[in-house]
Amino acid sequence: MRSRFDEQLTALNNNLIEMGALIERAISRANTALLNQDIELARSVIDGDVIVDEKEKEIESMCLKLLLNQQPVAKDLRQISSALKIITDMERIGDQAADISELCCYLADQAYIKRLEHLPMMATATIQMVTDSIDAYVKKDLILAEDVVKHDDVVDGLYLNIKTDLIAMVHENVAYGEQAFDLLQIAKYYERIGDHAVNIANWVIFSITGAHRRY
Repeated sequence: MRSRFDEQLTALNNNLIEMGALIERAISRANTALLNQDIELARSVIDGDVIVDEKEKEIESMCLKLLLNQQPVAKDLRQISSALKIITDMERIGDQAADISELCCYLADQAYIKRLEHLPMMATATIQMVTDSIDAYVKKDLILAEDVVKHDDVVDGLYLNIKTDLIAMVHENVAYGEQAFDLLQIAKYYERIGDHAVNIANWVIFSITGAHRRY
């Protein structure tokens, strides 16, 4: 009986890894679309969000079946209930990658008012946070989960740099205002992706220790 349960938990972990790969790819492709002003690539990210939503439903169904059929206790129960919470944050990350891509489509025919430096850095940082948070869940790695929480300061710092730079540019030339707002909105989406990665890490901590820190 336990071996069957362990097989189902392994399948659950594999599906979480697959969903993680989908959202990591979505963030990366959205970033590439932004840098290259590639409308087709941006639209592929938007269209691909349906697959992320379907994967969320698939994992949710797996979790509910495990809860109903296996009636897990203690640590196993925490692991499955945490997975249910984690996929909600993962789905929202997919939504935000799509939101970034929608803005990419809008900005594709405009010359950028500044060289994009910090936005790609935010993309790289958030992808790493998402990857590490999911790895921490699968490997039950408390230290890695705590590192994800700490790394959010890097993303927040990049966001503040972008905000400061864009505000200064608008003060110099109000004509930059509309695009500056759009670029700041993209930065905010990346910042929110970092927040969701922290949420995932906190649910990992809960699944391991039984204590959950509200972000």
